[in-house]
Amino acid sequence: MYNFTFHVPTTIHFGKGQISHLDELAQYGKKALLCYGSGSIKRNGIYDEALRILGQAGVEVEELSGVEPNPRIETVRRGVETCKTTGVDMVLAIGGGSTIDCAKVVAAGARYDGDPWDLVIHPEKITAALPIFSVLTLSATGSEMDPFAVISDMTKNEKWGTAAECMKPTMSVLDPTYTFTVSRRQTAAGTADMMSHTFENYFTMEPGAYVQQRMAEGLLRTMIHYGPIALEEPDNYEARANLMWAASHAINGLVNAGAANAWCVHPMEHELSAFYDITHGEGLAILTPAWMEHVLSVKTAPMFATYGRNVWGLQGTDDMSVARDAIAKTREFFFVTMGMPANLRAVGIDDEKNFRVMAEKAAAGSKGSFVPLTADDIVEIYRAAL
Repeated sequence: MYNFTFHVPTTIHFGKGQISHLDELAQYGKKALLCYGSGSIKRNGIYDEALRILGQAGVEVEELSGVEPNPRIETVRRGVETCKTTGVDMVLAIGGGSTIDCAKVVAAGARYDGDPWDLVIHPEKITAALPIFSVLTLSATGSEMDPFAVISDMTKNEKWGTAAECMKPTMSVLDPTYTFTVSRRQTAAGTADMMSHTFENYFTMEPGAYVQQRMAEGLLRTMIHYGPIALEEPDNYEARANLMWAASHAINGLVNAGAANAWCVHPMEHELSAFYDITHGEGLAILTPAWMEHVLSVKTAPMFATYGRNVWGLQGTDDMSVARDAIAKTREFFFVTMGMPANLRAVGIDDEKNFRVMAEKAAAGSKGSFVPLTADDIVEIYRAAL
């Protein structure tokens, strides 16, 4: 385990009715930019409740609506312009990870003199941000408690992640009841996303990270247990609460500090989304078993076997056999239990025409991963996922 600094400054208000804490925003200024997506928060009443609380606290609200599932840089630019022209003091996101990601880069862009796309491709240019707050409505990305944001420029078929300490939210409201109305498809995709975050941190060659790996296994077991329950019982508070809290811990640094390596499946999926605008969690679910099979070897079999024994409860002394069974269990969970698309053709990708350029970009973004991948390796993974 190598040296690290663990710092999560986000205050979490977890549970029913915790949106009442939005009155705390008055401590940070008089005007907030409210970011949200397609308008579901208006249909389910969260929008009205948030405006009521903010109004009573004396906080004025500007709005940035229509944030996309893969948030676009054009939307970020609109938000930055609103912040600069209206004197916004803070940014509030109500929605899932895409909305929060957009809000983060808007908040950083408001403190930057150039084009906010600079902050996406050059994270080192992020030096300050407006205070960021969130009300979470989808358990998936963990953006409510981390420094990361992913933004797309579809005119260039580019989707990149950026990060900065100042983009960690100041406060986030996590009310599991707000996820009761999430569709089966998005519940499944969200579960795949949080599992992928955990996998990216769990599969590491860093020695001595025993505590991180055992915590990651606990998170994976939680997701595997409660994901199907949430599908069948969407208003099951226990299931929604455990998924929500597991998603936050999958990426807030708890399981990767001291053992992190570069991520590999996420860069591959970002290319899929950049070229085809597919649902992020579905892309991750499709690619994960293909990646596992591609990197399985005599060297990696013990790690996959440990995963099989500690997460899936598999028996057996032959590591390679247990490892193969663990990968099969993962595939079955995503595609049978959770009912997700089983291959790229199922999400509308039926040819290889973009695989090479996608693979070149993904390879550059995954240097130093669990198993080093060349562009040729990634092309083969895409092909196996067709």
